[in-house]
Amino acid sequence: MKALIVHQHGPLDNLKLEDTADPQPGPGQVLVDVHAASVNFPDLLVIGGTYQILPPLPFSPGKDMAGVVAAVGTGVTAVKPGDRVAAQNEYGAYAQKCVVPQHNCYVMPANMSFDDAAAMGIAYPTAHFALLERGRYQPGETVLINGAAGGVGIATIQVAKALGATVVASVSSEEKAALAKANGADHVIRTDVPNLRDAFRDQVYAAVGKRGIDIIVDPVGGDVFDASLRVIAWSGRIIVVGFAEGRIPEVKAGHLLVKNISLIGLQYSAYRDRQQEKVQRVQRELFDWYVQGKIKPHVMGAWPLEQYREALATVRDRKVVGKVVIRTR
Repeated sequence: MKALIVHQHGPLDNLKLEDTADPQPGPGQVLVDVHAASVNFPDLLVIGGTYQILPPLPFSPGKDMAGVVAAVGTGVTAVKPGDRVAAQNEYGAYAQKCVVPQHNCYVMPANMSFDDAAAMGIAYPTAHFALLERGRYQPGETVLINGAAGGVGIATIQVAKALGATVVASVSSEEKAALAKANGADHVIRTDVPNLRDAFRDQVYAAVGKRGIDIIVDPVGGDVFDASLRVIAWSGRIIVVGFAEGRIPEVKAGHLLVKNISLIGLQYSAYRDRQQEKVQRVQRELFDWYVQGKIKPHVMGAWPLEQYREALATVRDRKVVGKVVIRTR
């Protein structure tokens, strides 16, 4: 099979397209013929060697995929050969075949494309867990989503609207603002403005009033996170999903105390590894919403495996809106 291989951590140039032996499924494992794999920002961190979980070298990166079950190991009951599945792994999706634990395989709806299934990947369950499991969303609450035109951002807008929330999306360009509105955001605010600290608050208050925001979902960090802290409502919840801006912010505990703020972290993969039944329920609900037309990933582009550099560079250079997919077949 063909696979993208990392022999040494570093820039994208270290990634090579090679012919490798087909993997074989062991007990409880599923061999997936991969048709599409999603590009996630953490994949770049894994390639660069800066992510919190790194596989042994050499390895093929990629955390989510969609394809057809080619074979199953002993004890597998969740799926069978021939099933069209979405699947997740810590690594290995940037290849034509990937071995995945059976509890990380989810049979796709009949009308779902491989591109959409891969693009839903970890972004949509991350959004679901951020709002419901970690954020404890209640009907009628207001949700602010930073980096709202990215993969997790678009997913969180759609999931929040499926729950009935009022959604405020923060973005850094006119193109991203249009995409956030097209995917259901009720209000859009800009982060590419002078004096972000004050301008952010002024825009949010103009949109929803001075009470502020009940739940903030933040995959950005840095200055955007700092500005967001000023618009949280009393007893509001801030869900930290990532740090795409690069700087990990620090929070003074006094701010949390004065307004009864909850600062909550989310690493979705920990739920996938520790609470598989809960993740399966969430995946089924997300697939139901897809069939009902409530959610649909925005696939900015789908590149063939041979053009992986362009696909990955689009995410690296922050030119992505929605999701980027690599087609492996």
